[in-house]
Amino acid sequence: MDFIWILVAFGCGFAVKLLGMPPLVGYLAAGFGLHALGFEQADSLQALADLGITLMLFTIGLKLNVGALLKKEVLVTSLAHTSVWVVVAGSLLFLLTLLWAGSHFALSLESQLLIAFALSFSSTVCVVKMLEDASELKSKHGKTAIGILVLQDVIAVGFLVVSLGKVPSVWALGLIGLFFIRPLLGRLLNQAGHDELLPLVGFFLALGGYELFSLVNIKGDLGALIAGMLLASHAKSAELYKALMGFKDLFLIGFFLTIGFTALPTFDMTLVALGLLLLLVFKFALFFLLLNWLGMSGRSSYLTSLALTNFSEFGLIVAHLGVSSQWLPEEWLVIIALVMSFSFVLSSFLFRRAHLIYAHNKKWINRFEKPGTHQAFQKPKDADVLIVGMGRVGKGAYLALEKEIGQRVFGVESDIERANSLREEGLNVIVGDSDDLEFWQHVTRTQVRLVMLALPSQVEMRSTLEMLSLADYKGRVAAVARYDDERRELLNHGVNVAFNYYSEVGAGFAAESRHLLEEQDGLDIARQV
Repeated sequence: MDFIWILVAFGCGFAVKLLGMPPLVGYLAAGFGLHALGFEQADSLQALADLGITLMLFTIGLKLNVGALLKKEVLVTSLAHTSVWVVVAGSLLFLLTLLWAGSHFALSLESQLLIAFALSFSSTVCVVKMLEDASELKSKHGKTAIGILVLQDVIAVGFLVVSLGKVPSVWALGLIGLFFIRPLLGRLLNQAGHDELLPLVGFFLALGGYELFSLVNIKGDLGALIAGMLLASHAKSAELYKALMGFKDLFLIGFFLTIGFTALPTFDMTLVALGLLLLLVFKFALFFLLLNWLGMSGRSSYLTSLALTNFSEFGLIVAHLGVSSQWLPEEWLVIIALVMSFSFVLSSFLFRRAHLIYAHNKKWINRFEKPGTHQAFQKPKDADVLIVGMGRVGKGAYLALEKEIGQRVFGVESDIERANSLREEGLNVIVGDSDDLEFWQHVTRTQVRLVMLALPSQVEMRSTLEMLSLADYKGRVAAVARYDDERRELLNHGVNVAFNYYSEVGAGFAAESRHLLEEQDGLDIARQV
């Protein structure tokens, strides 16, 4: 059985990737297909799914700033959106019950509100996956979206506590002591080194947090999130995040497959799910208007809202609870699984084109923002070279070029905190999003002659090149690539030089070390004399 679901998951994921869609769409299709063919869900598959979600929440915690949760655009938006959504969506379901009382909408008032509440949440799994693929977890809209998702998870925990009657144990107060052992956890991370012990420490802390919270009757996934947050400020948190990414992505395949094993839909159920999918328009509009009202720029509001325009896996938990408690008819478990799956497909498709959509509709989108909230841009004064992405590769390139051309090189970083940190080190760094057309329209008015792309994602590279083309940039472009096929793709998209830093790092190492050989030759000559 394990081989069969791996084979089908790979085949479907590979097929949709060839069609230009995210592989998760194929995994969803694989789950429903296996179920339709009569296969039963294996216990190992559910275990992988649970482990994937636990690791995902732990890695979210590694990148989460607690202060971000208290910002008004996160706190107020989360609470206001859930409240307004439940009232409006519940009223719509009530109206549909009056119109089609003999159909799937023959629901009690309690059932209507429960369904509305289940659909109010956005999918943590789907949103994090999209933001990771686009390297936008650290961007303004990425941080805001993650903050809202975390607060939605807190609301979900509260609901489960009330509905299941699982009151936290008195020992839950002892969890406050976790914040006092942060130095110990930091030392443990330091001593783990950089090899196989590092991801193993990640597993230990993620699962340990899960089990610890479960012991005191609190949702275990929240414990994994808190465990990650305790290490968010540690110097090795980014390294630990990268060490766990491959495991997390692999295990989450199990999660997408399990959705298809929920139940098999009928034609009528599919029609109802497609109808409910129209509610995503309202979900997007409500997020967008709330974020604009709270002072975010039009672009950040749009990108945050688009990322959150999907339905959550929490809806399945609510549906299971509703069916087991006889609050919901059994068919609604299937309908919610379907509408959630459809929303994943639609959300993934749209978010991949989010920046291009904004570029073509920015005037209309920005008309909703408050006066004075439009994003301001810093101009790289007297810059000849812009290095986009100031990670290790970008920073290294900056320092090398600074020795040759001095202050005429500037770095561009989308993470405000990192940009400020680099400025404190004395580097010329401006804040900018490489996917933003308006940013590049400002750059093209300067004397910049070379743009160097040191971005971690091939998806973001392609999007940036599209924006450079739309901004009519006439200078030269260089980029880094991890693999030869990515290098060829960048060259085909108009990059003048694509540097494969895996294969060409040896040449750079030799260039940096050659002077040692020359010095040794000089010493040998001196000894002979």
